[in-house]
Amino acid sequence: MIVLKKYNNLTQRLITGLLGSALIIFGVIFSEWTYFVIFFFICIVSLWEFYGLAGLDGMIPQKTFGTICGMIIFCLSFFIEQRSISYRYYFLIFPLLACVYMIKLYKKTERKPFTNIAFTFLGIFYVAIPFALLNIASFENGYYDYQIMVGCLFILWASDTGAYFAGTLFGKRKLFERISPKKSWEGAVGGAILAFIFAFVIARYFQSLAFWQWMCIAIIIIIGGVFGDLVESLLKRSIEIKDSGDSLPGHGGFLDRFDGLLISAPFIVAFLEIF
Repeated sequence: MIVLKKYNNLTQRLITGLLGSALIIFGVIFSEWTYFVIFFFICIVSLWEFYGLAGLDGMIPQKTFGTICGMIIFCLSFFIEQRSISYRYYFLIFPLLACVYMIKLYKKTERKPFTNIAFTFLGIFYVAIPFALLNIASFENGYYDYQIMVGCLFILWASDTGAYFAGTLFGKRKLFERISPKKSWEGAVGGAILAFIFAFVIARYFQSLAFWQWMCIAIIIIIGGVFGDLVESLLKRSIEIKDSGDSLPGHGGFLDRFDGLLISAPFIVAFLEIF
């Protein structure tokens, strides 16, 4: 990471993006266990970043217990969808989350305990559950299928890349200036065009889903990616920071890199389960 700092932001972004995406794609394709390890790690780090941001805003969420809850929820969804354990284990989530209230009873010095409880739950629902839902998408056909996850990732990254370069080169009309002054309509259109191109190519080679399903997923990711970025910008603006972290040179933190996936994942899974 230190070596990359000598390069400009664009170079850092390209190097980090290529290395990171290659590692993730390799892990997703290699086996369900390497997929599990990679996204388990991303889920933990993203949760830790979120609770760190909440702390900067004066909140005192249950950082450790909230992260443990996220880890357990992710593991439960993976092993249940893998059919290693019964779906009945999903019911463990409710008593687990109920412990959040009981723990706060022993924090005598907090002025706003329920506000802090709310931020603990927000981290779980905003970060952990979307990542857990990806397990459902990965086992959509009754077995682990890397094509669905790889396809979604390529479409998401194409949308982000197209938006970045189109916005940088042609961006004039502000998309949502109140929340993110740098976002433009030109960037959004550029991201959508590149995402549809990738979706079209993916649909030709990945047969796990029908062509129309890949196109619908592309629409979900394009819209979810835009709103995911805006939602995280709203969070960072409220705390008055630029990035969620500095662990990914050129990209910021893990939340910055996967914000579009956090909003898209619930819609993708709902679409696949219903249609």
